[in-house]
Amino acid sequence: MLGLGFATILAVEPQQLPGTLALDWQDDLSVRMMDGAHRFVERKIAESVQSRQKHWHRDLSSRDAYERSVAENRRRFETIIGAVDPRMPPDMERFGDDERPALVAETDTLDVYQVRWPVLDGVHGEGLLLKPRHTGSAFVIALPDADQTPEQISGLAEGPAFARALAEAGCTVLVPTMISLETRWSGNPAIAMTDQPHREWIYRQAFHMGRHVIGYEVQKVRSAVDWIRRKDPGAKIGVAGYGEGGLIAFYSAAVDTRIDAALVSGYFDSRQHVWSEPIYRNVWGLLEEFGDAEIASLIAPCPLIIEYSKPIEWKSSKGSIEAPEFASVSSEFARIERLTRPGFQPIQLVSGSGGTFTGPGSPEAAGAFLSRLGLHAVAKPTTTVPDRRRGFDPGERQKRQVKELEAHVQRLIVQSERVRSDFFLLKAEPKLEYGEWSTRLRHPTLDPARFIENSKAYRERFWREAMGKFDDPLLPPNPRTRKVYDTPKWTGYETVLDVWPDVFTWGILLVPKDIRPGERRPVVVCQHGRNSVPKDTIEGENNSYYHFAARLADEGFVVFSPHNLYRGEDRYRYLSRKANGVKASLFSFIISQHDQLLRWLETLPFVDGSRMAFYGLSYGGETAVRVPSILEKYALSICSGDFNQWTHKVASTDEKFSFMFTIEWEMPYFNLGNTFDYAEMSYLIFPRPFMVERGHHDLVSRDQWVAYEYAKTQWLYAQFAMADRTEIEYFQGGHAINAEGTFRFLRKHLHWPER
Repeated sequence: MLGLGFATILAVEPQQLPGTLALDWQDDLSVRMMDGAHRFVERKIAESVQSRQKHWHRDLSSRDAYERSVAENRRRFETIIGAVDPRMPPDMERFGDDERPALVAETDTLDVYQVRWPVLDGVHGEGLLLKPRHTGSAFVIALPDADQTPEQISGLAEGPAFARALAEAGCTVLVPTMISLETRWSGNPAIAMTDQPHREWIYRQAFHMGRHVIGYEVQKVRSAVDWIRRKDPGAKIGVAGYGEGGLIAFYSAAVDTRIDAALVSGYFDSRQHVWSEPIYRNVWGLLEEFGDAEIASLIAPCPLIIEYSKPIEWKSSKGSIEAPEFASVSSEFARIERLTRPGFQPIQLVSGSGGTFTGPGSPEAAGAFLSRLGLHAVAKPTTTVPDRRRGFDPGERQKRQVKELEAHVQRLIVQSERVRSDFFLLKAEPKLEYGEWSTRLRHPTLDPARFIENSKAYRERFWREAMGKFDDPLLPPNPRTRKVYDTPKWTGYETVLDVWPDVFTWGILLVPKDIRPGERRPVVVCQHGRNSVPKDTIEGENNSYYHFAARLADEGFVVFSPHNLYRGEDRYRYLSRKANGVKASLFSFIISQHDQLLRWLETLPFVDGSRMAFYGLSYGGETAVRVPSILEKYALSICSGDFNQWTHKVASTDEKFSFMFTIEWEMPYFNLGNTFDYAEMSYLIFPRPFMVERGHHDLVSRDQWVAYEYAKTQWLYAQFAMADRTEIEYFQGGHAINAEGTFRFLRKHLHWPER
């Protein structure tokens, strides 16, 4: 039958594409696809407990041998929590004035000072220093929960005064201010204030730049350790924390081997559902290598005390903090010694009778912790100490802490272009030194062979480290189709292809009716944007797409309009959250779905596999710079309504078009701002043709940002004498398909005459 004309084949099998099975699914396939993707990634999460062990090669023969054997794990952990910047020289400043003196409180046994210390360029820790008048040689960094102040755990205000109890036992105690869950400073008054908690506000912008609110707070702890070590090289150092402070204490002890003991209260648990916790706890690839037991093993052989205390519960649409079941905590705790061996690390799980809550800072937990520092617990204070400061507003301190971190991230954004340039070492010609000028009228163009070859490693890096790559082999496609359109010029088939168990590709194939026997035609894959479905690119005059898929089929192209997984609002965002835990993203699915699609399309007797193009709008335009940069079967790509300076788009706090002010909380990709912006992604598409379609009034960005980023693409193509392979078309419109210059571009580079 394959030798017959397509019209003849249709007369034989009119309801499905020849060579395929009948598609009989009657439900909403976008929902079915989303459900299947969730099941797939949930299996990956479940499997991670066992699969992560391939990353560990522990040597338990001695402490030194052990620390050497986990050094790479520790380095990777530091990287994914964003604790990567060089710290400032250690110092500790007591500060104040007449209204708010440095000595803020005192008792018969201790003095309390307000202090700050340098951490990173422009970033300080700030809080209280509790200094006993008769001290031992132990220092403790005590961290409150996110919405507790240093005063509350230091006995200057109502709250669990466990820091003061530690100080009265003889420790010098530093209590840092935590980034809170308030929303007061989350936004830009000149643009918009948001409802994001401060921790989320910092997380969103920092994550894209390879930093994290967690990493920043760990760095504050480590800078304090730097100061302690300089002040007293032989001192014992402990960290203790509750709730969010417990997380920071736990992570700090895991990355800093100078810490001698850790007390973690109200945090330790299995992390298999970390995707349901607050978004600001999202850590790229965490579960691929680290559960809480694995993190505890980074602390080994130093002592670790886990206190089963009830966290302060908190709920939002982007994740919640809820009290864990004791069985879950104790099960994860038991895993620690299975990873090492019984007795290798002094560990203790403290709870109330029958596995009930205790603490934070219960006598048993505090006693176990202090004993590891050579001290004995004392009774927890029951009265507060008067604060000498007049008019003290902890909100102003919180503002300083939030704005310092925001400023640090925003400086990283400004510097990111140079960082990406240094990362992407595929230079077309040597750089001129500053002050040198080229006087040549014409520069020679270069052979692209070396550039193309060297791009392969970057392409793999982009897929695996930026987008995330599932290594599962593709299933046989098992195509199922049904006829859903029959027009004078083409027939449309709804199509489903298997990808992995529970994961499939779905879309609509438009096949022109005038294909001659033996003729192979070019294909254009037409990709919809957020919350759309394939038919939206085929039907309708006024939905931004202007039925561009149908118009291309009218011109004689074979067209496929696939469905991508960004429909259903927070359902796809939570899919991304789940995937992030196992070092994946929405595009880990989308790339492989398109891979299967292209493999199948090139088997069709009327398709020319060397002429398969991509054309997408909005989130489909985002797909146009991510998928073809990886899948070289795409012969060209057109990005419509999306091309941008993506780092500014995702993380800037001084641009109205930034995602920092919108609901798209899934948009940050870890460290993408320092590795691949849209120019670098287009470099991976080179030497294939690439085009940008841009409406002057498209609020996705501003023309100058788009033009600036595209100029880098245009420059690269020109260096290799291929400037005619890339174009940008501006039109007097908005966030929509224009279908003029882009159609000419498709006809030109797919060698298809105008009809």
